Amino acid sequence: MIINKVEICGVNTSKLPVLSNKEKETLMIKIKQGDTYAREQFINGNLRLVLSVIQKFYNRGEHADDLFQVGCIGLIKAIDNFDINVGVKFSTYAVPMIIGEVRRYLRDYNSIRVSRSVKDIAYKALSVKESFMHKYNKEASIEEIAKELNLTVKEISNALEAIQDPVSLFEPVFNDGTDTLFVMDQVSDNKNTDENWTEDIALKEAISKLNDREKNIVMLRFFKGKTQMEVANEIGISQAQVSRLEKNAINHMKRNI
Repeated sequence: MIINKVEICGVNTSKLPVLSNKEKETLMIKIKQGDTYAREQFINGNLRLVLSVIQKFYNRGEHADDLFQVGCIGLIKAIDNFDINVGVKFSTYAVPMIIGEVRRYLRDYNSIRVSRSVKDIAYKALSVKESFMHKYNKEASIEEIAKELNLTVKEISNALEAIQDPVSLFEPVFNDGTDTLFVMDQVSDNKNTDENWTEDIALKEAISKLNDREKNIVMLRFFKGKTQMEVANEIGISQAQVSRLEKNAINHMKRNI
């Protein structure tokens, strides 16, 4: 995917207009009075907002054109539902709407199949959340959503969890300017606790050549299935240091093997 693409869906993004706050207010008043030309101007003047939002989803493997079209649907929904009397900036209201529309699109095309009934409950719950936010300017709790839909808290929680986007084990979660920590570094492995790894003589020799600290980290991480954070707490150093020492140990082992 070309992230810095100039033309998306036939739109030259480098020439998109930018509206001032005053222009937005004036156009929005006209829109609420039924002015279709003002509506078109307002949409065109906020396409840059759509572009800024969909950039967050470029790593999902979807085509930029598709994300842009879906984001525009979210923008239009935000325009149609925006209340000019609430006293909130349009962008503040529109961004969650655009994100929600893109996420719904990604869920519908998710390779993990979720039953239609569970999806229906989840989408109803999300709709209640949006309405609640619009009405009370705060996010609804699971209990409030369950009460509104006359369902149990467990049913709502299970449905919302079922449609969550899968996270790659290689997705970065922290970077201190040196080594990046990934999701897999924070996942515990309770199954891989036997000593099958050391049955290979070459591997045993490689481990034996590590210094005591590196050897300890390798044992805790790969034989006891502990996360980097758990290792850091046990030996009294930072998670970033554990990450660096772990990578050094693996590199030493590779060279020795």
